[in-house]
Amino acid sequence: MKPLIFTLLFVFSAIYTKAQYYISIMPSTYLSSGGYSSRLTADVEFGKQWGDFSMGIELGKTNFTKVKEKDTTTYLEWRPNLNVFHQGRFTNTLTIGIGYVFNAGQNLLTECSSGIEYSINEHYHYNLYFGTYYFAGEETSSNLNFVGMSIIYYLK
Repeated sequence: MKPLIFTLLFVFSAIYTKAQYYISIMPSTYLSSGGYSSRLTADVEFGKQWGDFSMGIELGKTNFTKVKEKDTTTYLEWRPNLNVFHQGRFTNTLTIGIGYVFNAGQNLLTECSSGIEYSINEHYHYNLYFGTYYFAGEETSSNLNFVGMSIIYYLK
């Protein structure tokens, strides 16, 4: 019963607490061998920010390699984010996410990343980030380190 009450309180506060919405475009590259299309990843995130905490839903591609059968590169991820430290216009961010890669053998996706965000003005922010994606399936697992840059637009 307690988890249900906590979940309902969290959802209620997420919907009705004063916050701002944002949208982010996030291209990145894996730090591994392979061609450019196998190392490039991109995604779009839509979310809500409450002070130093934000939560978003991200839709992305794990790579852009051409496939002849089912697409196993599209994923959906839930991404809570914490702004850990502020100094002027700079912010250190920490993100721990969990998602699902559609049609993939290693379909569980978890993410741990950190970045340095720069606030240009109240609407636009840039974030240089790095981290690791962890992929897991029933029989195999893997991880890939990445680095990228996001452009964030806050809808005030």
